[in-house]
Amino acid sequence: MAGGWRFCVAPMIDWTDRHCRAFHRVMTRRARLYTEMVTTGAVIHGDRRRVLGFDPAEQPVAVQLGGCEPAALAQAARICEGEGYAEINLNVGCPSDRVQDGRFGACLMRTPGLVGECVAAMTASVSIPVTVKCRIGVDEQDPGPALDALVDAALAAGAGALIVHARKAWLQGLSPKENREIPPLDYDRVLQLKARLPRAPVVLNGGLASLEAGLAHLPPLDGMMLGRAAYHDPEILIGVDPLLFGEEAPVADGFEAVEAFLPYVERRLAEGVRLHSMTRHMLGLFPGRPGARAWRRHLATEAVKPGAGLATLREALALVSRESGPRAAA
Repeated sequence: MAGGWRFCVAPMIDWTDRHCRAFHRVMTRRARLYTEMVTTGAVIHGDRRRVLGFDPAEQPVAVQLGGCEPAALAQAARICEGEGYAEINLNVGCPSDRVQDGRFGACLMRTPGLVGECVAAMTASVSIPVTVKCRIGVDEQDPGPALDALVDAALAAGAGALIVHARKAWLQGLSPKENREIPPLDYDRVLQLKARLPRAPVVLNGGLASLEAGLAHLPPLDGMMLGRAAYHDPEILIGVDPLLFGEEAPVADGFEAVEAFLPYVERRLAEGVRLHSMTRHMLGLFPGRPGARAWRRHLATEAVKPGAGLATLREALALVSRESGPRAAA
């Protein structure tokens, strides 16, 4: 159902690991969370506990796969379904050198037929939804026919939803970071796609800095996906359940979010996970509050030390003022 993608946190390499997702989950019960992109090779041949492990509390959580060989994607999808994921997402948007060397990610925008074969192979292998995250085009492609051809192939093969980053990707001349900022946003192109395919779930991604910015497009679009905005200012997520689903938020503010996250931190510390591996995803809390800078500084300097534990996190929290007021630059 389209409602399953009403709000999503984007897959972000080096950011949306299992600890990040567990932290995000304490602030929203309803958001759909995504793993970092994992390649089919890593899924099939790697350490599955390390590559695919997640806490059941993260659900609903989707795994994003990178690959371009239908048989390998089908095998990886079966493994991921067996690990308990709620969705398989095919990466057709990442422009990094790594994916270009492997001829997957945004490179697949040039081969819609192959995308269709990949999606068909996965949908035939699993019972959970298979979705596609793409750009509106790459390089000199015309975003009109390029996006239509890609989407039509994916839907014909059984894709359950389309997540469209409303920018082109330039495979030569721009870094991955520049590809997130320099190509102009074209939300109208995504709206045109939805108008042509009213029954297909279409989720908007790219440049959305707030929930309100995404809500401006719902409807006609079926959902929004926030990435950097949600990561750098995670308290945005506290508004997801009330604003998008009409439900009470699980926590009232960042202070309650930290308290709710402590049991998870304690469990992981007991397993040998370093505190910094978890707290690095929390640095964006408390924007505008007195003490926010001290919170970041304390975690950045103390959480990396051997033996750092819950006391370190509580010490950092005590540096932040609980006085309410308008958010401002911290």
